[in-house]
Parts: sequence; structure tokens; C-alpha cells
Amino acid sequence: MTNTLTPDDKRLVEETFQRIAGDLGMIADRTIEVGAVNVELARARAAGRGGIHISFKLGMQHDGSILHGALVVPLADAITLGCYLMMVPDDGVKSKRNVSTLDPGLKDALMEVGNFVGGATDATLRGLGLDGIKVRSEGCQGVKPNVRPAFAYVEGSELLVGRAKLKIHTWPQFEAILMLPVLRPAAVSSPA
Repeated sequence: MTNTLTPDDKRLVEETFQRIAGDLGMIADRTIEVGAVNVELARARAAGRGGIHISFKLGMQHDGSILHGALVVPLADAITLGCYLMMVPDDGVKSKRNVSTLDPGLKDALMEVGNFVGGATDATLRGLGLDGIKVRSEGCQGVKPNVRPAFAYVEGSELLVGRAKLKIHTWPQFEAILMLPVLRPAAVSSPA
């Protein structure tokens, strides 16, 4: 494996953030802005800072194996997305953003947000020529502050970590973290 971040790695993460924001924005009927995206090649999963987060876990199936990644979003912003998916008006969203215990309807909505995240990631990979990979949601989970999300990962192996400032509608900007296995066309194409 290489230890150099390539322009294609950066493009993959940037376009995945854009596609996730576009798809979720369309479903939520609200604008989701993506600010500057910083991408690094890391050897550890990244942790969300400062509060509880929701990890939308991703499974990438390729040649009989499954690679893993995640999108990590602060709890209040994940709740916002779930509420908009349930067509809750802005005033209702405001009252829900500070809850720490999710009702069954909101839990289901977050699972559906995860499905959209998986679908957007899948579409991005196909659009970039990584056709041999199928991405699906593997659910979501709450993650304590400054704790790395749980997903199958060999500690020390390379992982693309992207951090972007996102803004949903009129709510405050927040940091989202996208973690993907290193996916390069030569590494994922089928042998001849």
C-alpha cells in the first residue's frame, strides 16, 4: 500500500460529501452547504469532537469481501436531518435538536438517513469509475465525545479521512467526518 494521498483520493472524498449533501438536501427539501473539505491519509479512525455524534456506518462490498467506513455527524445535526425526513417543521426541529433520547420514529428516520448516505456514496464511487464496489448502509450508532466510531477496521491500515464544514438550512455550521477505505481503480478492478 502507498502512504501518499492522491488527487483522486481527494476528489473521492470531496465528491462524496457533495453527493451526500445534495441527496439529503433534496429529500429534506432544505439546502445543505458543503464548505472546504480537508482530506488526509490516516492510520486510525477519527473521533468527533465536543459532543455526542451519530456514526452512519458504510459497508463496501467488493470481490467477496466487505470494506468499511462511516460518516460521523453531531447528534443535533443528525436529528435535524431525521426530522426533516419526517417533514417536521423548523419549530419542531428546534425543539428536538437538544434531545438525548430518541423516540422510535426518529430512530427509524436516522436509519433512513443512513440509507441515503450509503446510496449517495455508492453513486459517487460509480460516477468516479469504481464500478466493482457496492455500498450499503450498515446502520447507525451513537458515539460518545472524542471516541472513535466502531466499524470493522484493522488498526494501522490506511484510511481516507475527510473533514468538512456542513450547514443545514439556517442551522449553525458543523464538522462532519467521512472515513473511507483507500479505494483506487487499480486496487479494485478485477484481475484480467
